Formats: sequence, structure tokens, C-alpha cells
Amino acid sequence: MNHLPEPSLHANVVRLPDGTHTYADSASTPATFQGPQVVHQHIHQAAPDKTVQRIALGSGVGAGAVAAGVYFGPLLIGALTAIAANIAMLAFLALVLGWGVHTVVKSVGSPEAASAVKNVTTARRKRR
Repeated sequence: MNHLPEPSLHANVVRLPDGTHTYADSASTPATFQGPQVVHQHIHQAAPDKTVQRIALGSGVGAGAVAAGVYFGPLLIGALTAIAANIAMLAFLALVLGWGVHTVVKSVGSPEAASAVKNVTTARRKRR
């Protein structure tokens, strides 16, 4: 008791093993299996994070460690970059403050200070 219309045998009709037909979209039908696909790719041809994963997995490190490295690697780089930026800012601030102190001391200096600097300079020259 088949109440479906008689199927026409074209691309969207599939004949089942029991002899019946079913309608299927060509995108949903599975492709025929032709064996495993082998991709010859060297480690250095992969993206950098994939290279690290391949080397780690090849050396016997577990997948959890690789996943942690993939997750925490960029996080660590971001943290180190932030720390480096803070240190650079502090170094610049120290440079500006040192320049300011030098300028103030130089402008406030007295003639006695100038003669003391001259004496220290001549003493250094004599020592050499």
C-alpha cells in the first residue's frame, strides 16, 4: 500500500536496499567513501600554534597540556606585554624626573658649586 507517487529516477531519488525509493536532497546524501585521505604536510607548513601542538603531541604530551598551552600562551603574552608597557612607562617617568631634578639643581647652583665641579674634574684627570 504505497500512497506516494511513482518516483522518477533522477538526482534526488535514492533506491534503498529493500527495493523501495525515497526522496532525498542531493546535499544531504552521503558521499561515497573512497578510503582515507592522506595529506602530506610538514610541521613547518602549519600555523605556529598548530606547530606547537604537533610537536607537543608528537613528544607524548597529553591533549590537555596542549589545550592549556594554546589557551594560556596568548594570555601569558598579553600579560608580559602589559608588564613591559608598565616598566617602559616607569622608565620614561624616571627619565623625565631625573631631567627635571638636573635642570633645577643646575639653575639653582652657586659659584661655589661650579668651582667644586671644576676641582672634581681636575682631580679625575690627574688620577688617570
